[in-house]
Amino acid sequence: MKLINMKNIISITIIALLWSCSYSFTGSSVPPHLSTIAIPIVKDKSGSGEPSLSNDFTQNLTDQFFDENSLQVVNSINSDAILIVTILSMPERTEVVSGENEKATERRITINTKVVYKDLVLKKTIFDKRISNYATFDASQNYTDNRQDGIERAINQVALDILLAVVADW
Repeated sequence: MKLINMKNIISITIIALLWSCSYSFTGSSVPPHLSTIAIPIVKDKSGSGEPSLSNDFTQNLTDQFFDENSLQVVNSINSDAILIVTILSMPERTEVVSGENEKATERRITINTKVVYKDLVLKKTIFDKRISNYATFDASQNYTDNRQDGIERAINQVALDILLAVVADW
């Protein structure tokens, strides 16, 4: 009988510990008076020559906010907050060199942005910071396709970092 009670106590303790360790970013640092956000088209000042960079970044960022759901994305006329993102640069460099001819087999694309998050209700800037992230891609074959995939993954990483900066104060 004592063994069964001890097992129950241990089981309940483990469940309680696991439950208390769970957490969520949803709304954790969003001021309570903000419920909507505008995300204008991302400005591309990178000089990268990527024709769809601005639109792809805007779409990915907007999708991340829709999926996260702590702030409703609306047009700027009806918004409580606005997120202004500018792509400053998109450097690309060789990450891995291999083979007899020492050819680049892996390359790295970094996207550097400036992000301004403004509270339109209180008319103040919540933050103005630079956020960067990167992705690598296989440069040894299908270079163009792999590079485009690398750009898309880098966009996704930076957009996620921006989302976390807004909703989780990272």
